[in-house]
Order: sequence, then C-alpha cells, then structure tokens
Amino acid sequence: NSDRYKLRHAQRSVVRTAVKAVRADIESQDKTKASESLKKAQKIIDTAASKNVLHKNAAARTKSRLAKAVKELS
Repeated sequence: NSDRYKLRHAQRSVVRTAVKAVRADIESQDKTKASESLKKAQKIIDTAASKNVLHKNAAARTKSRLAKAVKELS
C-alpha cells in the first residue's frame, strides 16, 4: 500500500511538473516552446490517466485547457 502511494505520488509529481513547464512557456509568450512542451505534457498526462494516477476526465480537461491557452498565443 505504502509502495503504491509512493509510486503514484511520484507519477503525479511528474504530471504537475510538466503542466507547470507548459504554463511557464505560455507566460513567456513563446509559442514554439509552449507547443513542444505541450506535446510532452500531453503524453505524460495520458500515461498517468491510463495508470489511474489521474482520472481520465481530469486528464482530458487539463490537456484541453493547456491546448486552448497555447492556441491563443498566436
């Protein structure tokens, strides 16, 4: 149980870090860098959702919001 917690906690941390990276690139108004980090974040979020670290709807919502923010940079 405790091992599972540690694993999920680490995976959730990776997701949060990826999302923060995308948000930082959006803040800096760098569209190419933001879209690259968005691609990486989407893969990480999908992996977490498939491993039940994140709920699939929460994962979809996060990806959608990030994609929308990157799209608005143009």
